Amino acid sequence: MPTNPTNPTMTTSSAPWRPRAAALATLLAAALLALSAPPAAAQTLRLDDKKGLLLLDDQGREQDRLTLRAKRWDQRRGADGAPQAVVLDADRGRLHWLAARGGRLQPLATLDGPDFAVERLCLYRDADQGLLQLFLLGEDGLSEQWLLHQGRAHVLRRLATPLHPAACQARDADAELLVAEPGVGLWAYAADAEQTRRRLLQALPAQGDGKAQEQAAAQALAQWQAAHPEAAARPGPVPVLRPSAQTEPVRGQGDAADDPAIWVHPRRPADSLILATDKKRGLAVYDLRGRERQFLPVGRVNNVDLRQGLRYGGQRWDLAVATQRDEASLLLWAISPQGRLRELARLPSGLDDLYGVCVGRAAGGELDIYANDKDGRLRRLRVERGADGRWQGRLLREWKLASQPEGCVVDEAGAQLFVGEEKRGVWRIALDDAATGGEPQLAIPLSDALHADVEGLAIHAASPTERLLVVSSQGSDSYAVYDAQAPHALRGRFRIGIHAELGIDGVSETDGLDVVAADLGGAYREGVLVVQDGHKRLPQGRQNFKLVPWAAVKGVLGAR
Repeated sequence: MPTNPTNPTMTTSSAPWRPRAAALATLLAAALLALSAPPAAAQTLRLDDKKGLLLLDDQGREQDRLTLRAKRWDQRRGADGAPQAVVLDADRGRLHWLAARGGRLQPLATLDGPDFAVERLCLYRDADQGLLQLFLLGEDGLSEQWLLHQGRAHVLRRLATPLHPAACQARDADAELLVAEPGVGLWAYAADAEQTRRRLLQALPAQGDGKAQEQAAAQALAQWQAAHPEAAARPGPVPVLRPSAQTEPVRGQGDAADDPAIWVHPRRPADSLILATDKKRGLAVYDLRGRERQFLPVGRVNNVDLRQGLRYGGQRWDLAVATQRDEASLLLWAISPQGRLRELARLPSGLDDLYGVCVGRAAGGELDIYANDKDGRLRRLRVERGADGRWQGRLLREWKLASQPEGCVVDEAGAQLFVGEEKRGVWRIALDDAATGGEPQLAIPLSDALHADVEGLAIHAASPTERLLVVSSQGSDSYAVYDAQAPHALRGRFRIGIHAELGIDGVSETDGLDVVAADLGGAYREGVLVVQDGHKRLPQGRQNFKLVPWAAVKGVLGAR
């Protein structure tokens, strides 16, 4: 299709230009120019359907050109303020990524196109990290989103888009991709690869032939853009941290990864391990580089927690507990000094729909298990070992929340239990062995910092008096950090974004998480945070877990 030389973002069909089509293209160019083109500057990029990509000075004089027959292109400002563009070579199907600097077009990369015919392309620069991304929309509805970084392209995700799209435009501040579908309407997709939402902005009547529908769709996009200016920069954005490592993907497909727990090696902290649930297949054990070291095919285990240095029969035990949902039982493992897990028992939970679990150390050095049910029930069981060596759980107390809980954590130094009720907030229960625990009190309700669903909870205990509660705010793809001590002041919030240099994607829809304050060496001298990732990108695949140095988290927290 010939390109409209007056319009840097829109192209027309392969049919000859007609007056109506030219007028439409001019209208669309005017509506999109403020969003897609760089602000006025000494250097301007323009596509000419006969000459190629032109670099013009402030007088409109040509300074440089890339000679090719191009149909699709878009542009954005680079991090240094220089205009950048991606142009699709119509003859060879290759993508040219260039920057305009010093009166010259500087090649950044020449990239092979995807394995489908590209109908439209548009660039997107995310507001949080400033990373340049490219949407390539296929004529048959198969499209890809790429990350462009340091001269390389990484496929973030594949996504389904309309057949034969008439136009597309990414709105950076709104993190939206707008696509015009002839005869159907205008669609808004999440431009953030971690999101999957789609909504219909405006329906369009299916009238006229294909060409007429295409023109109507493009015009509707132009009119919608003119009537809905892009949002201004968001005030006070949530800080974005970058993961330092990620685990290998879990074995289960779909929504499978759920909850991690960190085991600290007693002699070599750098050899510490991550126990992580695959709620379709079993329990995986990873090292701090994310490599799987052990897998236990025990079925649908949802949540896991552990404690080290427990005392039974004069011996020291490291014990882990996970919820086996098919059996409504609590799987109990011993962890050897080398980090190998061995099953000890399957303890009845007494619950109908066993869900979440956390554990804590009792005053006598034994293990207490706190297991919950989707109906809101929460049980406290004491793990005991008989003279015959058999393990069992003795019920101490039961509570009831109004709706579904899942994540919980025991703050041993504070003698308290925190429980996340997904739709209401975080509850606190005072723990007293003599009274077996007090009544639940809503300590941290939902707020601008904490959105439903409330999921994973963990305690970072740098010292007995310096303890922080980390909470997964799943509804906002972020994490909130509070003082563990009342009145539980908010210390800060953050998100986990892309680490482009390491090829690690960002994090969204976190279920479980865990954190330790121990010195694990290297980047983890102040501890490490491990979180479940609901959407695996770079490349797209099965879910996994991400690691973040606690030093990075500490850097975004306010002073006590």
